[in-house]
Amino acid sequence: MLEPVAEDEAEGDLAEFYRSRGGQIAHILRSNSLNPPVLRAHDGLYRAIMFGPSPLGRAQREMVATVVSLLNQCHY
Repeated sequence: MLEPVAEDEAEGDLAEFYRSRGGQIAHILRSNSLNPPVLRAHDGLYRAIMFGPSPLGRAQREMVATVVSLLNQCHY
């Protein structure tokens, strides 16, 4: 199994991304650390879905995400 890149081993764009998050890197994002362009795209998609314009409020979006995670048997 491939291990994600640890913060203290990150270089270049990945190190910059890690710094920009202030040490708060979700495991799902960390799983993309071997491919920083994919990591940034994934983060951008997440931010657009959770914080972009929508008829759903933030709490509703979190509830949808929680139910989807439960249905997919995702534990985080």
